[in-house]
Amino acid sequence: MGLSVDEITERVRKGLLIREYKGVYRVGHQAPSVEARYLAAVRASGDGAVLCGRAAGFLLGILKGSPPPPEVMTPTQRSIPGAKTRRSRRVDRRDVTTVRSIPITTVPRTLVDLAAVLPQDDLARACHEAGVRYKTTPRQVEAVLARRPNSPGAQNLRRVMRGEVHVTLSKLERVFLKRLRDARLPLPITNRPAGRRRVDCRWPDYRLTVELQSYRFHNSRYAWQMDRRRGREARARGDTFREYDSGDVFDDPRYMLQELRQLLRGKV
Repeated sequence: MGLSVDEITERVRKGLLIREYKGVYRVGHQAPSVEARYLAAVRASGDGAVLCGRAAGFLLGILKGSPPPPEVMTPTQRSIPGAKTRRSRRVDRRDVTTVRSIPITTVPRTLVDLAAVLPQDDLARACHEAGVRYKTTPRQVEAVLARRPNSPGAQNLRRVMRGEVHVTLSKLERVFLKRLRDARLPLPITNRPAGRRRVDCRWPDYRLTVELQSYRFHNSRYAWQMDRRRGREARARGDTFREYDSGDVFDDPRYMLQELRQLLRGKV
């Protein structure tokens, strides 16, 4: 950047530069920043390095929770304090993008990497978020897998992308599915597109759509209007439509299960 060692040393002494790693500095502030932490780790890893793994999933918004430590893929062997690095001699440029000025693996490549380390349920939720946020398709994921045929977790990832794994985003949904299993009722597909939007639960063969209502997510006028719209859209595509809340699922599921048995009568 045109600065001598002495000039850098003086700026560090005055607090104008704040050392993160060798050759990598913040400029004038130490405010907490996940982006700054991730970018510093990538810069410290040299040319061609990209953020990857859980850190990439978090920055892309497809993993929830607390920010994981930086994880960097680099073409040369590196040891970065506080960061996980893994060597990849050649990172396919089709698998790299930029988010908030940080070089990072693309969403499909990130899903392939996450498939090797996430439990199936967590992977299913990550794939769901990728579909909602980025419209990620099975074809895009398969294109990455074709370039990485021996990727760990590929079989699980394919099952998730094909819709063979039930995606549950809340405790309400998990308990609802458990009630169905215990009652030996057919399981729906969950959190998948139906028409123009995703629905909580749908039995396509039985023409039945169910939405699960949680006060936490359905306590505004907008949410109320969206619920009514989902009902109209379900009926327009020829589905029977039902709504159940936490009381139906947690407290006393008898009426709900009785109603579902009647709706699925002759096909159970």
